[in-house]
Amino acid sequence: MSILAFVAGVVLIITVLVDAYESVILPRRVTRKMRLVRLFFRTTWWLWTGLARALPGRKRRENFLSYYGPLSLLVLLVFWASVLIAGFALLYWAPGNAVTSPEGAADFGVCLYLSGSTFFTLGIGDIVPAIPLARAFVVLEAGMGIAFLAIVIGFLPAISQSFSRREVNISLLDARAGSPPTAAEMLRRLAEHSSIEPLNRFFQEWELWCAELLESHLSFPVLVYFRSQHGNQSWLAALTSILDACAFAIANVEGESVLQARLTFAMARHAVADLALVLHVPVRQLAIDRLPLRDFTLMRSMLRVEGLQFREEADAAKRLGELRRMYEPYIHALSLRLLFPVPPWIREENKTDNWQNGVWEKNALFTGDEPAGHGDEGHF
Repeated sequence: MSILAFVAGVVLIITVLVDAYESVILPRRVTRKMRLVRLFFRTTWWLWTGLARALPGRKRRENFLSYYGPLSLLVLLVFWASVLIAGFALLYWAPGNAVTSPEGAADFGVCLYLSGSTFFTLGIGDIVPAIPLARAFVVLEAGMGIAFLAIVIGFLPAISQSFSRREVNISLLDARAGSPPTAAEMLRRLAEHSSIEPLNRFFQEWELWCAELLESHLSFPVLVYFRSQHGNQSWLAALTSILDACAFAIANVEGESVLQARLTFAMARHAVADLALVLHVPVRQLAIDRLPLRDFTLMRSMLRVEGLQFREEADAAKRLGELRRMYEPYIHALSLRLLFPVPPWIREENKTDNWQNGVWEKNALFTGDEPAGHGDEGHF
């Protein structure tokens, strides 16, 4: 029994250390299926989404899901610390006489108490190691506890900064592509004066965003669970609308003017494929066509009004279908796993952007009247 306890303790400690190193320090994707952190997120996400589906109302479900990302990160850190403490407790308990206490016999509970106070460097001193091997483990665990605290201090700000950088561009997309963002609205608003140049500059900016998204979310996969401020916005919706817009431009517009669209499409497709691989989501085809021929023709008509010149419709539709098959299965798979709605190609009628919503726009900006309930007593 003592040998099994010692081996189990070593296995727990090594497993957590490797898992934490791969999740926090290693700056590359890890595709191995058997990982403690993957089991943690898959189990807790399954439980959390099960509770979310039982809630009435889409807004309430979305608010509930938004708590998962930050909360799971904190629980993961507590989980790692708990497993390390349990692992060292097994090492103290295995020899049988490695720990002395005022009560005499040191059972597993006493060893667990010593492990916890050592890991958090409390220095209480009521339980002490009695043999050289136990003293060495105490020193090792105390150093590991300090290192764990240092990792947490550096890990949480890095997560927060990556999330903030991601959300800045998603917020900027609101006025450029609508809420939720759609490819048709993005192309219509940016195709000014019959020129492709504004689109090229826009696609260049989003190529960099896609590269940052790929790097940050592969380094810290927990970020995929962090949701945006508004329920009709998400990193997956932004990525989908960019892919849609680039694919439409590549398929319909001729010449070197779509070079930047090709570069952005390649970067965005790389991001969505790698994220699906890291999360181990099965790739699936969409049950319905997101852009039937009727809507495709409508998009061309809308954008032709802006002065854009397109190639033959039959060739463009075929080319667009080929490009869509390169990314839509990954988008659909991520949407099902993360419960993010996939944005449409064409904006729904009578839909307002997020920046247009609110009492001030409805009462003051558009009517010129003072908003109800916003007198002097409403200011702070």
